[in-house]
Amino acid sequence: MWVPQGRLFSVLAKVHRETRRRVLVALKSIAAGVRNETGIAAAKAHLAARFGGRFQTGEAIRAQHAHTTTYIPAQLPDAVVFPESAAEVCEIVEVACAHRVPLIPFGTGSSLEGHLNAPHGGISVDMMRMNRVLAVNAEDLDCTVEPGVTREELNTYLRDTGLFFPIDPGANASIGGMASTRASGTNAVRYGTMKENVLAVTAVVAGGREIRTAHRARKSSAGYDLTRLFVGAEGTLGIITSITLRLQGIPEVISGGVCPFPTIADACNAVILTIQSGIPVARIELLDALQMKACNAYSGLSYQETPTLFVEFHGSGQSVELQSRQFAEIASEFGSPGFIWTTRSRGTGTALEGAAQCLLGAEEPHARASNSLHRRLRADIQACRLRRGDARRHRGIWIGRTDRRTCRRWQLSCRAAFR
Repeated sequence: MWVPQGRLFSVLAKVHRETRRRVLVALKSIAAGVRNETGIAAAKAHLAARFGGRFQTGEAIRAQHAHTTTYIPAQLPDAVVFPESAAEVCEIVEVACAHRVPLIPFGTGSSLEGHLNAPHGGISVDMMRMNRVLAVNAEDLDCTVEPGVTREELNTYLRDTGLFFPIDPGANASIGGMASTRASGTNAVRYGTMKENVLAVTAVVAGGREIRTAHRARKSSAGYDLTRLFVGAEGTLGIITSITLRLQGIPEVISGGVCPFPTIADACNAVILTIQSGIPVARIELLDALQMKACNAYSGLSYQETPTLFVEFHGSGQSVELQSRQFAEIASEFGSPGFIWTTRSRGTGTALEGAAQCLLGAEEPHARASNSLHRRLRADIQACRLRRGDARRHRGIWIGRTDRRTCRRWQLSCRAAFR
């Protein structure tokens, strides 16, 4: 989708100049970090002798462990080490602590937060070789895994138990990374986010000591809730070495549908009433007319190019039928012509993920989302996709092919516009 550059630049030019200046200053400060060259050299020598071939300093592998998908330039670590047990993680942290060298835990590298960069240098700790499922307690609906296990690997392992792990951020992320970034996903409306689904973690903190934040008990009022501190800490409090997760039963029936609406306000109000009515919808995704046009073009679909809700229901056959009928009644009150049922519940996900080109993400309460969306659209910020389950909005701006300097100008202007 091509957007006239002059039109959007005229809108973004109204952003306060001081805000832009602060963004530029922040970028410069991020790029220039203070390095402990002596400590880094000593730590590299020690870890190279200890880990041999599992300690790498080549530029290519260091580049693979630096973050390159944000507006921040890639800042490579000085080396990458591959531990295979919690004891080895303790050794690495002890060495880094002794020489005052930064450590950057690394999973699959699919996050967008930019915390994988090494602005002060340091060692990237790749956790993907710690990929064992340590325990599955089917009767208690929980399991314990190492941080390198990916979401898809875990669900494949659990398939024979009739259980699954419901958090689906889109990418096949590692469980350790999902816990560190407090991942959510389209299932959040029914199953919650990582915050609600992590029961306990073990982590190696500064100094090389491994701690356990909680036990498997669902309910406890003893002591600080350390688990919630580590979930979302992005590796700043310690390196996670195991995670105990809450599991769910695999639904008997999974049914998805597409529900168009006349306006974005109608779609938002339908979702608000659905949540207030206690209908346990599993997924709700809102796309505006332009995003629907992009989905149709990308995947060869023929959906109406109007604001549209993609919904999914989980449960028994009778419960899914009841839930869909109740939702259809609510949708009809707000002008929807009805459902277009999909033949495969995951088919719509492919269309959404392929067409979405998201630059930024933000969260808002449900009731504020409708007004906020209208504001953004009136400002000519084209195309939005809203996850109504956890009220997370993803905005995308399509621009034509242009030079690197102009692309950077777009990035800075957009970042400032949504501060």
